Amino acid sequence: MANVGGIIPDRPGEVARSVRWLPAVLLVCGFLVDYFAPVQFSGAAFYSVAPMIAAALLSADGTILTGLCAIVADAVTLGHFGLLATGSGMSELMSITAVALGSVVINRLLLVRDARLRSAQSITATVQRAVLPAPPARVGALRIAARYEAAEQEADIGGDLYAVQTTPYGLRCIIGDVCGKGMDSVEAAIAVVGTFRMAADEEPTLAGVVARLDRALHLGAQRADRPWGRGEWFATALIAEFPPGTQEMRLINRGHAAPFLLHKAAVRAIEPTRRAVPLGLGLGDEPDLPDTVAMLPGCTVLLCTDGIHEARNRHGAFYDPQARLATVRFSTPNELLRKLIDDIDRHTAAPRSDDTALLAFTYDP
Repeated sequence: MANVGGIIPDRPGEVARSVRWLPAVLLVCGFLVDYFAPVQFSGAAFYSVAPMIAAALLSADGTILTGLCAIVADAVTLGHFGLLATGSGMSELMSITAVALGSVVINRLLLVRDARLRSAQSITATVQRAVLPAPPARVGALRIAARYEAAEQEADIGGDLYAVQTTPYGLRCIIGDVCGKGMDSVEAAIAVVGTFRMAADEEPTLAGVVARLDRALHLGAQRADRPWGRGEWFATALIAEFPPGTQEMRLINRGHAAPFLLHKAAVRAIEPTRRAVPLGLGLGDEPDLPDTVAMLPGCTVLLCTDGIHEARNRHGAFYDPQARLATVRFSTPNELLRKLIDDIDRHTAAPRSDDTALLAFTYDP
């Protein structure tokens, strides 16, 4: 588990490179205090702290080396002043030795924890790629970009979802946010994405895709074998398609945040003509009627979850995506998403409180 340079580079919350020298600085400070301060002052505190700091920052080799240096430095100064010969310095030396040995044990425990954390992160990253794969960069006249930002730093997937799929009926996509937290929301997100992928290929109309999604969530909520019990399964979602041979986008909004249409310096929210309930709650309603939006050359459609609408700064002011998007200059959909996330982070100046999924489509014939 040791690594070159003595630092574990991908430990969560990795410290700045300069901090790795802190144990050495403490050892030098302790040595200087012992040699140049009055005899009643001792550098033992520095020798004790240095291995403990090394256990959290350095590899096993670095921690062992720091502990040995602390023991040797203390022994040399005690011997120089004749405290070892009289036996009065043995208690101090034994204490520093015990701290150094304990630091090695702590370091090994931290390394085991880090290995388990990396394994868990690898698994969740694999799940994310399976559930939310990156869409193709371009399909026909459309350039595409996607972004998923988890609220938790170590989390890779939550209740927000998206999918983009090429079908016999054109490019179809979905973006949504399922109700709930934890594994219940993850299971619901997987059900929505899986159903969408099958329905998008099989259903000739967008309304048919939405009906299949409604049915899947409604039936999933009735399952008695779910490990976390029955409950309401529903999701806000926006389902869209770009029919081949046309310059338009059709979309059905089921209780989701309105997408934005960006063209030149203008930004407008695409509000649905008819308000509809979220997926999973609409069984028995009239069939959904898609809205149609003209796609002019150079225009971009941004689909997002409510994570950007609910982002607040320390004064409680919500982020205004429509106003902020009007100030963003970009040449590709990837650049748009990157600048938007950076702008949200500057607005909140704090860790995210909600997951955020983003999809952007630029019509570039």
